[in-house]
Order: sequence, then C-alpha cells, then structure tokens
Amino acid sequence: MADRSFALTPGKRVLYLTKDPELVRSQLAGKLTLRMSDLAPGDLLDDINTDAMTPAWVCFDFDPKEIAKNAYAGLVIGGQRLIPSDALAAGGFEVIVAGAQKGVGSSREHAAQCEVFSGSRLAIASSFAPIHARNNINIGQLMGDHEMLRRLEAGERIELAEFTRGHDAITALIIESGGLLPFCARLSRGEIKVPPTGTAPRPMTIAEKILAAKLVPGQGSHVKPGDAVLVKVDAGYSHEFTTAQVDLFLGTEYGDYKLDNPAKFAVFEDHLIYATGVASMAKFAPKIDRLRELQRAFAAKTGVRNYSAVDGVSPGICHQVAREQIIDPGDFVQATDSHTCMGGASGALAWGVGATEYAALLYWGFTPLAVPESIRFELVGTLPDGTSAKDVMLHILATYAKREDTLNRIMEFGGEGLFAMSPDERATLANMATECSARGAVMEVDDTMLRWIADRRPGVHPEMLRAKVVKPDPGAHYDGGSHRIDLSKIVPMVATPGDPDRGIASDPKNGAEVSEIGHVKIDIAYGGSCTAGKRDDVEMYARVIAEAERAGKRVADGVRFYIQFGSREVEAYAQAKGYTDLFARNGVEVIKPGCGACIGCGPGVSERGDQVTVSAINRNYKGRSGPGKLYLASPLTVAASAIAGEIVEYEAGMFGKK
Repeated sequence: MADRSFALTPGKRVLYLTKDPELVRSQLAGKLTLRMSDLAPGDLLDDINTDAMTPAWVCFDFDPKEIAKNAYAGLVIGGQRLIPSDALAAGGFEVIVAGAQKGVGSSREHAAQCEVFSGSRLAIASSFAPIHARNNINIGQLMGDHEMLRRLEAGERIELAEFTRGHDAITALIIESGGLLPFCARLSRGEIKVPPTGTAPRPMTIAEKILAAKLVPGQGSHVKPGDAVLVKVDAGYSHEFTTAQVDLFLGTEYGDYKLDNPAKFAVFEDHLIYATGVASMAKFAPKIDRLRELQRAFAAKTGVRNYSAVDGVSPGICHQVAREQIIDPGDFVQATDSHTCMGGASGALAWGVGATEYAALLYWGFTPLAVPESIRFELVGTLPDGTSAKDVMLHILATYAKREDTLNRIMEFGGEGLFAMSPDERATLANMATECSARGAVMEVDDTMLRWIADRRPGVHPEMLRAKVVKPDPGAHYDGGSHRIDLSKIVPMVATPGDPDRGIASDPKNGAEVSEIGHVKIDIAYGGSCTAGKRDDVEMYARVIAEAERAGKRVADGVRFYIQFGSREVEAYAQAKGYTDLFARNGVEVIKPGCGACIGCGPGVSERGDQVTVSAINRNYKGRSGPGKLYLASPLTVAASAIAGEIVEYEAGMFGKK
C-alpha cells in the first residue's frame, strides 16, 4: 500500500516546465532552483502532449526503464531537445510541474512511465487530460495542483487523503493501493470491496445507460456521474505499438497467465507497418521487428483475434477495422489507443486506456472507473457544400474544447443533423473526441448506421442490432450542458501549427477559418489516418481530383499529395470505383492500408523544419508528423490545396473549365 502522506524529500528537486526554455535548461544544469512563489501558472507550459513526453521512437523500447532514459525527447525548442537523454533522472527531480491540460493526445502510458521511472513521485498541473491522469493513477504517480506544491515547498507534509479527495471511491482505493494492479490484487484477496452505487432510478444519458447495463453484479441498476463502479468490457484491442508492454505487465504480475475470454479481444499490426521506410525511423528497424514478433507471440499464446499483416500489408487501422468487424451498438470497448473513441459512431461507448489498465481488464474481464459526466451536442441542419464533419470538429475544438467544456466528459451527439451525415462522417466526429480531451464519444444510432454495420458482417441483419441500440432517457442531465450546432453555419476550418518555440502549443484546438489565414504555400498534402481514410473521405479526395482533371489540372508542381486507405475494405472500394487510377494519373501517391504519417511512421512526413503540410489527420503536435509546420483540415480542403499549391477552400467549379 502507498505511503499515507507525502512530503518533499531532502536533496530531491522540483522541475518547472516553463514557457521560457532557458529557465528549464538552467534547472537541468543545476544552476537554478525555482519555487512556485517565483512563478505564476501562466508562466508554465500548457498542453504538453504525450508525443512531446514520449515520441513514437521512444515507445519502441517497451520496457519502462528504457523509456525513461528519453523522457520528454519530443520537447524540442529551436531544433534542440530541451531535456537531453537521462537528464530527468540525473537531475534528481521527484516533482514535475506544468500548466493546463497536461498529457493531451495519445493514450500511451509511456508518457507517464517516463516520469515515474525517472524518479518522479508527483505531477503538478492546473488540469490533466483524462487518459493521462488515469495512467498516472494506474502506475502510482500522485497528482496535485499548484497550491498544493506551494504548501509542500513550505515544508508541509500532505496526507494521502488530500490526493484522493474529489476522486470516486474506487479511484481513491487505487491511489491508496499504489496503482491499479496492486488494487486488483487486494480486490481478489477480499481485502477491499466495491460497494453498490446507491443510485436510485433516474433518467440517464447514453453513456450512463451503457455503463449501468455492464455493472458487475451487486452494484445496482442505475448510475450517475462520479459513481465508482466495476464494469464488464465487451471488446478490446491493442496494436504492435502497445501489445509487448501489455504482455510484459501481465507476465510480471501473473506469471504464465491465461485469458478467460480471448475472443473478445484482438491485436492489430497497423501503426508501424511503414515505419522503417521513413529515414528517421529506419534505424529502429530491429526494435520495430521485435515489437511485431512479440505481438504475434502474444496472439498465439492467448488466442485473441489476430489482425496481423499478410505479405507486408496491414488489414487496416485498428479503429476502422473495429467499426467494420467488431463493435456493435451498446458495447463498452477499451483499447490501447486514444482514438478508440471512434467506436462511438456505432452507438458504442469506447475510449482509450494505457497498457496497465488494458492488462488488468484482459486478465479480469472488467475495469474500475468513475462514471463520467456527459456533454450533449444536438446537430441541426445540413452542411454546406465544401464542408465536412472535419470542419464541424475543428469548430468544436476551437470553441468548446478550447474552454475545457469537453474535458473528461463523454461527448454525446444526436439530432437530425447527425442523421443527415453518413456513417463515415459520424465516425470522424467520434474519432476526434480525444483531441477535445474528452473521455470519449457516443452517438444516437439510426437505421442508416445499422445497415452500415450489418452490411459488413456476414449473417448479421439490422434487426439483430436494433435491440442493442441505446437511446438517452427523456430528462437526462448533461453536466456539460446541451449545445445546439447549426451545421448550415459551418465554414471550412483549419487548425494552425501554433508556435511552440514561443510557448504557443501546436494543438488541434488552434482553430481558424481557411479564409482568414492568408496565403499559405504547402509542400505536402496528406489524406489518410483513422480520421480520414474511410470510404467517404476517399470520395471527397476523388471528387476534387476528378474536377481538377476535367479542368486540365493536377497536383501542383512542388507538392507531394499522399492518400492512404484506412482498411483493405476501403482500398477495394477505391479500386472498384476507379479512384486509384484517377489518383495515380493526377500525381497522387497512393499508400496501402495502415497508419503512417499521422504518427511520423510512414510516407507523407515532413523532412525539414521549413516544410508546410496540410493534412486530414487528427493531430498537429509539433514533431508528430515530421519537423515541419502542420495544418489540419478536411479531406476537401486537403485535396483542393494539393491542386492549388496553397491552403484553399474547396468550391465546386473552382478550377474552371478546360
């Protein structure tokens, strides 16, 4: 069990991640000691993302002790690592201090591990992204705010009860136990018990109704936000970026383990399928091959569903294939990737978790959680021509997420405007809930969506799925409010790259209308990823390219335009429609299914800091897709920009006639 109180250790230090990089360098060099009394919260870095803490290449070392050696390797200022290799551990820092929304981005637990295995015991920030916060809790790192640090620096010893205050009963027990796996061990030995929720019947949101239906027996029949519950998981998956670590944790904790219900779970070979073709990643080929080998061994040992590559070709990105083949309405899904929330478009409740949490739910079949609050988005009207669901999400990011309305909440979508969107467009909205620092997304489901799912499952009919559909109760309460978005008012949007060298984070919430950004010439255009590699995305790319071809235009000189398919099913569709030939003859480079440039591990990454990319992916964190500047945009904007050579809105007829 964890210590019952916390105090700063004599001889240990506190690292302040300030917006002024020289202050950080001086601390690392031992030339400067800061205290909270020297700073204001606004002096600290906000939106430190998990890519900055542990870039993709750091995660190729799945052993946390090795990961820690390159803590914060992606925090690059002026072309140089702000925190050199081993500097965090060598500095003797037991507390790390940041600003707001610490740990946004990926669900990779590696980001929390890099601090803990460098000696950190306490993370301080004004707010934490929900998955990152959970990962801290699961591996035993305490979290606090700036006022708490002031008290510690004044010599106070703070009781553990203050670190558990505000958390649900189960999370408090996990913190007191020193992490999730020790908690599970205590639970299995009968040392602790999870009490019933005590929540009386009440109108519930979609998320609340799904969780209430999955409660481990003895906890009741209804839930409300904040209730501590144990919940059965319907499905889950990991990929080669994470599976080796999951296996390591299971073996360390449970020895020669077995899974009780492996058919519920899957592994995918998708994230690193093209990594070794990127110059900056090629040197890591042995480590990447090792991750693949370990995942295949895990699949053989456990019997989980195996979506490995065949002849070097991936079946597709896990989130896209999962919605095609695995996820049903009403399911509760957990996977080791933050874009697991894409499953919400199918009427499921889904979100990403870290390796520790996934290892525990694989072994036990359930997971502990606090019922999240919800925020409702009622979509009305229809999108104007030239816009798409990506523009809607960039609007939500720049508005609701920017002011933290969505933070740690389930984003529930409904309304006739939603049903006017295709299933693929709805998936774009669900996919990017994690960019909003939301817990996840969930959507109302209509017959269009049920037919979409059934068409991809032999022997499954819409009627079989209809009984699983979950709707919100009349009178359900939304802590984040219910917000009406008129789709007819949406305009083409981008997320700008920010200016990290000057303390302005590169972040998807940096929204701007395309018409406002002036002339931005591009070097690269990229269409693909789980967000933008679906059938409808391919249709949008094809619409623009076909129109340009009719006008005698093609991809602009000096621009490389890449389109990557999200799954084999999407690729087969593009081939059948003649789109692959259309793309090829107009200068587009077509890539087989899988992840790639989105995580810096495939064709389409920038190679120099002066390059500019417009991309349909979901994140534009500095360094995530190469060293250049990256703008996020819709598939229509990306394709039109590739033809124009600069970022432009798509308008029908914009290329003129031949």
